Amino acid sequence: QVQLVESGGGLVQPGGSLRLSCATSGIIISMSSMGWYRQAPGKERELVAAMSSGGMTDYADSVKGRFTISRDNAKNTVYLQMNSLKPEDTAVYYCKSRLRDYQYWGQGTQVTVSS
Repeated sequence: QVQLVESGGGLVQPGGSLRLSCATSGIIISMSSMGWYRQAPGKERELVAAMSSGGMTDYADSVKGRFTISRDNAKNTVYLQMNSLKPEDTAVYYCKSRLRDYQYWGQGTQVTVSS
């Protein structure tokens, strides 16, 4: 059974940092494409950061230079380090894995950036 469990969300002031974690089971993240997505109220879900099985990364323009995606293969966990957070980063953040025709989502973790 595949499970992706996000954690690390919360309330942070503008300019602050958070690190999200996506703990996985039932998949091998080093063989999968992994991504972090977010969805703000009233908006569509959007890709924030992605990492290929080979370790190549890609970021949405809105987070380049502020967010970093990484993984720990031994722990089968993917991370999203978020720095210099802005109110517009407020959203539910989701982790997704994809391997060929199979994709799995986590349940999401809320990130709120507010003073």
